[in-house]
Amino acid sequence: MKSTFRQLTLAAVLGTAGLLASAGAFAQSIVVASTTSTEQSGLFSFLLPEFKKASGIDVKVVALGTGQAIDMARRGDADVLFVHDKVAEEKFVADGFSAKRQEVMYNDFVLIGPKADAAKTKGDDIVAALKKIATANAEFISRGDKSGTHAAELRFWKMTDTDANKGTGYKECGCGMGPALNIAASSGGYVLSDRGTWLNFKNRADLAVLVEGDKRLFNQYGVMLVSAARHPQVKTAEGQKFIDWVTGPAGQAAIASYRIGGEQLFFPNAAK
Repeated sequence: MKSTFRQLTLAAVLGTAGLLASAGAFAQSIVVASTTSTEQSGLFSFLLPEFKKASGIDVKVVALGTGQAIDMARRGDADVLFVHDKVAEEKFVADGFSAKRQEVMYNDFVLIGPKADAAKTKGDDIVAALKKIATANAEFISRGDKSGTHAAELRFWKMTDTDANKGTGYKECGCGMGPALNIAASSGGYVLSDRGTWLNFKNRADLAVLVEGDKRLFNQYGVMLVSAARHPQVKTAEGQKFIDWVTGPAGQAAIASYRIGGEQLFFPNAAK
């Protein structure tokens, strides 16, 4: 009888310990508000298991357009912000929603379009290519979602003399990078994409990279810890561990090692 009682007591203790351990593991988690390109490129699926092994911390990524991700972080609904619109990121810091912005990695934007390229855009000049698209009234799919890619696209249009008249083929989808590429693939349209999402995109149909190599297509990513002074619920310690890892040697090496078809998608530059 005593033996049975001891066994039941031990089982109860172990069960309680297991519940406490589970509760502790659940507490070790953060929310990262990020852009669709980091998710749809497959980068986070590759990085986060490595971070979990190193830290024991789970990361839930909410992938939105950069503008929406910043809004989410401003509301305090995320612990970390990881996006690619430097001007908007610096304003986020200046407004007191984070103490600092750290650079993490970069890649580039590319103009995608039909291989036949009726608008004759092919080359290394994004501004000239957009002028040709407008003049030809060719279909151009704009994300129209206040994302980092959309912000870059609008900057490029402003550099043209056709910004006020982008042609009758200009359409805003109000969607993420993957859906925008799908629309372009089904309609034979042009679209600006980050290279990472393009390399991971399977439904290419007749699309190809037409414009690349223009230094204006440089695409920098930054990471910020949301301010606990603004939002006390922010998991500062866990969020900082993620930032330290992704900008440190292990995270930077993991970013550099992520490839599709042998091609590197992102280039770490936190040290710089």
